Formats: sequence, structure tokens, C-alpha cells
Amino acid sequence: MMPDLGKYAVEVLSSYAVTLAMIIALVWISMARARRVRADLSALEKRVRGNG
Repeated sequence: MMPDLGKYAVEVLSSYAVTLAMIIALVWISMARARRVRADLSALEKRVRGNG
């Protein structure tokens, strides 16, 4: 199933690996930031409800 990449196989496969790693890193960073923002918003809502 693997196409014949010739003498550039290492370069092509390594670029695919780097791209995949970057996508995984972006997803992980986005999920971590979403958790942090969600926690900050919850804390802010509790603070506002306590004052009101």
C-alpha cells in the first residue's frame, strides 16, 4: 500500500511525521487551554453569584 517514494522517502515520511506531531500538539494545547478557561469562568461565576 505504500507508494514508491524513491530517494526522497526519508524526507517525505519525516515531513509527514513532523506535521502529525504538530497537529497532535495543537490539539493538546487547545484542550488544555479550554480546560483552564472553563475553570476560570466557573470561578468567576461563583464569585459573582456570591456577591449578588
